[in-house]
Amino acid sequence: MFRLSPFMSTNNCSLLRWRIIWKPPVCENSTGKMVFPPVGKMAVPGNTNNRIRHYNRDFVSLFLFFLILSVNFGANAQKVVTNPINISINALVGLQYDLVRFKVKPGSNVVLSLGNVSDMSHNLLITKPGARLEVVNDALQLAEKGPQMDYIPRIDAILYSIPVVSPGQVKSVSFTAPAQQGVYPYVCTFPGHGFVMYGAMYVVNDDSLPDITRDLNIPESRRDAMAMDNKDSGSVSHMLMNSNSTEPVPPYLYNVYMEGASPAAIVVRLPQDLSYCWDETACQLRFAWKGGFVDMSDLWKGHFNASAKVLGDIFFRDHVNSPIRLGDDAVSPVVKYKGYRLINRFPEFHYTVNGLDVYEIIRAKSDGSGLIRNLRIPHADRVVWLFTNPEDDAVEYEFSTGKLKDGKLRLSPSEAKGVVITMTSYHLLFKNNRKK
Repeated sequence: MFRLSPFMSTNNCSLLRWRIIWKPPVCENSTGKMVFPPVGKMAVPGNTNNRIRHYNRDFVSLFLFFLILSVNFGANAQKVVTNPINISINALVGLQYDLVRFKVKPGSNVVLSLGNVSDMSHNLLITKPGARLEVVNDALQLAEKGPQMDYIPRIDAILYSIPVVSPGQVKSVSFTAPAQQGVYPYVCTFPGHGFVMYGAMYVVNDDSLPDITRDLNIPESRRDAMAMDNKDSGSVSHMLMNSNSTEPVPPYLYNVYMEGASPAAIVVRLPQDLSYCWDETACQLRFAWKGGFVDMSDLWKGHFNASAKVLGDIFFRDHVNSPIRLGDDAVSPVVKYKGYRLINRFPEFHYTVNGLDVYEIIRAKSDGSGLIRNLRIPHADRVVWLFTNPEDDAVEYEFSTGKLKDGKLRLSPSEAKGVVITMTSYHLLFKNNRKK
């Protein structure tokens, strides 16, 4: 018969296990020989009348054996640990992650690493679906407490986080991917970064992802750059570096807090040692300068209310609010920033003026004496006005089309579809002539 016998496991003395012992039941007959009883019956030794008791002990023992065996198999199956998925992301110069999206399966074990190869500090927070901007705005509310909290607010919308990583460092976080499929944003909440430095973790059971050139969960500039490069990877850097230094090759840009502009500002480094500041809130060129780029040391240190500082001589500052206006009345319009895309690494800004799409790209004059602005309003359906600065601004304007009167350029709807504005600084032109 089968008999269950308890014993202590040799590899774990605290774990009581069971083993099965086969002991065939026997009986004695009148001749003294031992015989097997019929299946399902138990012989009682010493009974000369061969009385057989019907007893189902063998069946019960066998049933218990297989029951315990199945429980052990189940316990061992639960102990199986899948290999973790390793994801590496680098923070690049220009407020961007090199990898703007990746995918994992629900419940996967993930090890996410953030390396910092840029020149300023960054972090990485994974949020609940649709909660990126909520997290960014809550991080801004930390104010002077931000540095000691790594700019990570204590809110339920944050699922996983990597604290602030200084240039040259690498930090990681391990987690189990959510069981619910969806798009989980990740973002840098260092002051001024969260509106442009983000990506998306796709938790999906299959391998399908949306076309990256139409993926609204990654920055617009990266969508456009991918479309230009005809790549289907979320990992790319569009910032060229000098081979003999850490200085990027112009043009390149940063999103920063900038003195003289709204908190949402973009500073662009151009060739010819020229730079300018674009104000996302006002949707206009704020100022331009010659010389060095910007000093962001206070921002890198995480100082509260810190801003970047111009390292050069400002030669243009726009004193007109809403320089582009529509219609005969030319009243101050409602403007809305829509983002930018890179064209040969130059940003082309997209915004609306009273709902009308406007596109603007700014380059340096070849002699370094000013700027060339390409402005286009492809669906213009009324007169467009461009207000220039007063004459004492020491900047000369030239226009490829339109009529200038009293410091205002009048463009017909057809002319507004494409106009080139050349701005020459008398001061820079004079300095160039002196060098010759």
